[in-house]
Amino acid sequence: MEMSLLSMNRSYRHMKRYRQVISVLVKYGFSEILARTNFWARFPISKKLLRGKSIEGSYAVRIRMALEELGPTFIKLGQILSMRSFLIPPELAQELARLQDEVPPVPFAQIKPFVEKELGRELGNCFQSFQEEPIAAASIAQAHPAVTGDGQEVIVKVQRPTAREIIATDMEILMEFAQLLEKYVPEIEQYDPVGIVEDLAKTTKRETDFLNEARNIELFARNFQEVETVYVPKLFRDLTTSRVLTLERIKGVKPYRPEVLREAGLDPKVVAQNGGRALLKQIFEDGLFHADPHPGNLFILPGNIIAPVDYGMMGRLDSHLMSLFTDALIAVTRKDVEGIIRVLTQLGITDERANLMSLRLDIAELMDSYYGLRLGQINLRQAIERGSELARNYRVRVPSNLLLLGKALGTYEELGRTLDPEYDFISEARPYVRRLIRRRMSVGELSRQAFKLLRDTYRLLRVLPGELELIVTRIRKGNLSVQLQHRGLDKLIAQIDRTGNRLSLSLVIAALIVGSSLIVQINRGPRLFGYPAVGILGFVIAGIFGIWLIITILRSRNL
Repeated sequence: MEMSLLSMNRSYRHMKRYRQVISVLVKYGFSEILARTNFWARFPISKKLLRGKSIEGSYAVRIRMALEELGPTFIKLGQILSMRSFLIPPELAQELARLQDEVPPVPFAQIKPFVEKELGRELGNCFQSFQEEPIAAASIAQAHPAVTGDGQEVIVKVQRPTAREIIATDMEILMEFAQLLEKYVPEIEQYDPVGIVEDLAKTTKRETDFLNEARNIELFARNFQEVETVYVPKLFRDLTTSRVLTLERIKGVKPYRPEVLREAGLDPKVVAQNGGRALLKQIFEDGLFHADPHPGNLFILPGNIIAPVDYGMMGRLDSHLMSLFTDALIAVTRKDVEGIIRVLTQLGITDERANLMSLRLDIAELMDSYYGLRLGQINLRQAIERGSELARNYRVRVPSNLLLLGKALGTYEELGRTLDPEYDFISEARPYVRRLIRRRMSVGELSRQAFKLLRDTYRLLRVLPGELELIVTRIRKGNLSVQLQHRGLDKLIAQIDRTGNRLSLSLVIAALIVGSSLIVQINRGPRLFGYPAVGILGFVIAGIFGIWLIITILRSRNL
């Protein structure tokens, strides 16, 4: 009850934003979903909003436009959904991939005091010069060129002063809405809207903490300090806080098209090769990879050197995930369908309702479609999309870091083939995969795995007798309890509750009418219009309650 009241207090506090969100959803034709979630029953918002005119267009385009209009949190939600192509239809995933995060910049009059407050110094004491107009402005931050006191050119990434507050409010609204969707729209429950919002909360928390991005840059620089084909921009720690990030300004060429690189005296084929090897090193050796290697996040320096920028979206592969990833690669090379199923089971990402026999057949069919092809003939992005479709059909829940891995691989393969139509990313990956498999199958690694298995077995055997004894003791004493969780009864309970309230009110109205009638018949006490005042008052109250009850029943459309 306390949590419910807390939720309602938050909802009323953010009523203005609720109205904005609802207005935009209605504008783009999603009033039916709002109606099904019974939104107006929880918040004092006029139902007239639900009858507004809607913009025409395909549902995917309307969803993208609505998310763009709603701002940073909703744009980030769309980007997360676009990566979860196993959850949503392909046309929606493709449309969400086009989300544009471009907004008017915050005026310098607001940026200057904000930066000074963050750095604890006046702007003139931090920088020789600071360009008032940003060179890029997005919904979370904007980038200003500047020159440090010792003359180094930098880019100062400044978070929008109100970004955190807006995101915090939007996260509460999204969580409330996700819970309502799971409760009132059963067909959406399988997509785990609450889980998606929780994932979004973690992502936005990381991306609005620039110290997290600063740590990523330092790790990246350490991993590539001996690699001559990759350059990581210098981080200025003394000019960096959780909301202001200062980096060396990189002046290079964006690899949008091969002719642009050639005009700058660069070799597109070498650039594609260097970028691919850098990404493969990140994945197979470092376990830390740039999750969004599109042309806008890469600069090419003289000598075909790759200089990645924007380290906010990074993926991580820990030892456990890397081990399972290796097992999956081994299973694929051996056409071992059961091995792939085992990996999915160990990850705990197969839905209990999935038809495993049918899943086995479809995995085998997918692998057969690529069997016998040369590596250069395999389109990695297309293969990932087919795997995503399979995951969607069988409700496979994919961990976020594997989603980022798929995004990074697909994005870079597309970039590589844009720069060099003959570029074969999978062939580039072959030596890394071989080394990974050799490491996995080495005597030392197998010995380590065997020792770990023996240690875990010993721990289990040591605690098992005590646990069994405890269970038997509880059964003997009759203290063993079994917890049952009901699902899908919330609507029924709510309906019974409403029916009980109406019945109780009907009895009160009937009692008022009968009591007032008796008082009028007795004809005693103060009089009003020639009748006993108490009796008249009872009739009036009964009439008000009766009219209110009738209106409530008519509005609910449940006669």
